Amino acid sequence: MSDSFFGAQNLAFSNLSFSSQNISLVKTNLGWSAIALLISAFILLPIGSVIFLAVFPADNIWPHLIATTLPRYISTTILLMISVGALAGIIGTVTAWFVVRYSFSGSTWLQWALLMPLAIPGYVGAYALVDLLEYAGPVQSILRETFGWSSSQDYWFPEIRSFGAAVFVLSLSLYPYVYLLTRVAFRDQASSVEEVARSLGALPSERFLKISLPLARPAVAAGIAIVMMETVNDFGTVDYFAVQTLTTGIFSVWLQSSNVGGAAQLACVVLTIVILLVSLEKLSRRRMQFFNMSSKQKKVAKIRAHGAINILAFLCCFVPVLLGFVVPLVVLAKHSMSSPHLFLDKALIDATWNTVFTGTIAAAFTVFLSIVMVFGMKSMKGKLPKITMPITTIGYAVPGAVLGVGILIPLAALDNAMADAIYFITDIDLGLIFTGTSFAIILAYIVRFFAIGQGATEAALGRISPNLEHAARSLGKNRTLILNKIYLPIIKGSLASAMLLIFVDCVKELPATLLLRPFNFDTLSTRVHEQASLEDLANAAPAAIYISLVGLCAVVLLARTNRFEK
Repeated sequence: MSDSFFGAQNLAFSNLSFSSQNISLVKTNLGWSAIALLISAFILLPIGSVIFLAVFPADNIWPHLIATTLPRYISTTILLMISVGALAGIIGTVTAWFVVRYSFSGSTWLQWALLMPLAIPGYVGAYALVDLLEYAGPVQSILRETFGWSSSQDYWFPEIRSFGAAVFVLSLSLYPYVYLLTRVAFRDQASSVEEVARSLGALPSERFLKISLPLARPAVAAGIAIVMMETVNDFGTVDYFAVQTLTTGIFSVWLQSSNVGGAAQLACVVLTIVILLVSLEKLSRRRMQFFNMSSKQKKVAKIRAHGAINILAFLCCFVPVLLGFVVPLVVLAKHSMSSPHLFLDKALIDATWNTVFTGTIAAAFTVFLSIVMVFGMKSMKGKLPKITMPITTIGYAVPGAVLGVGILIPLAALDNAMADAIYFITDIDLGLIFTGTSFAIILAYIVRFFAIGQGATEAALGRISPNLEHAARSLGKNRTLILNKIYLPIIKGSLASAMLLIFVDCVKELPATLLLRPFNFDTLSTRVHEQASLEDLANAAPAAIYISLVGLCAVVLLARTNRFEK
């Protein structure tokens, strides 16, 4: 009787202990889920702010915009997106085909050198192109000396500051996005398809157009979509070439006309275009899926190129590197070497420190918030995580000018309210805490590049077996300890790579930085833009070289993580 009593008592205590553990686990999961949802709301808040300002403007100039500048802004933006997307798509796809399918002179180093134009922001390439090809530049000067021309009326030369030049520069700067994705798609195609086409006597051009290109179409479409979104985000290039897009319109309406509502309405138009573009890209991939049915996939053997094919392949791959990376870097180096003391200029050193500070803080917080949100979403069940996770990545597709509108106005209102309250209570004027410091810039960077941190974290956590977490839970460990002791040590390499990529993007970001920086606060990107706008490329060159060197770090990382063949 006593044994039965004590057995039942032990069982009751055991059940009570198990129930307490379950309650504690549920509370922990709810806490992580709540934090994850708060982070999601924090990331989406600036976009919601833009929509609110557009719907309820203080001074509605929407009818005026429709009657005057809006049609021109929209048509120019769409035409620029299509033109840059088409040219970058052609360059990226053709170069990827050559480096994957052919072994030609220089193919070993060209396959990673084709990524180098990513290190040169579009606005830096624009300044270098104009300096090289303008009337007083070396190209036209040599032509006049060679042929004895005395003035521009004696010969025809393309207009440098034009729409076509903007398309050319942006395409050379952005084609690596298409090249990177398409190269992987070509490399992973089954060799059996290629062998069957060869046995049927298909020419290389037929195999490319009828087999390889259709199979790689989802990757090409994804790359072109990224290029088009980056084109919408660009401000420095189009502003320098006097091309009026929606992004330049936001700056004009806000800064020159002092109309926040009109800027927000233009920002909503940009946001609509971006959402449509992302939706179309995902829809095209959903409707067109390809599967490798062979369990033993053999790598496609490269063809050794000879004669004309060898020359063609080399030129097709070398010219984009030459024009998109080598020429701008040489032009910048020429100007900077003529005045080496400018590298020690105090204003440049201050801009470098501001860039490193804001970029580092933004990268660290972005990765931290990504870890917390992704890990918190893993504890949630149902459709909410599947809906929330993709939505929070839209910040990467939203132009910096749009985020600038959505962040500055609410922060300015909060700043003024806090300053007034503190002054009323303490009689101390602290000034503007958020908009008067680099806080707003860091916030914009976090929202803009959150998708990079989230994607890297989600991919890294997805490669870890859930059995590790189950084993830790069986030992009574809570989720915080599991994250610190198990997950973080395993994924720290992926997180470090994500931090580097975010930092590089922060260094190059121009529109958001121009709108959100406080007075007398320069970064490398804003210094390059300001000096080049004054036609002072000598002072702009050192900062541009610093940006390019930082961009090279990202290129090296991309080359290492994408398994480039030796």
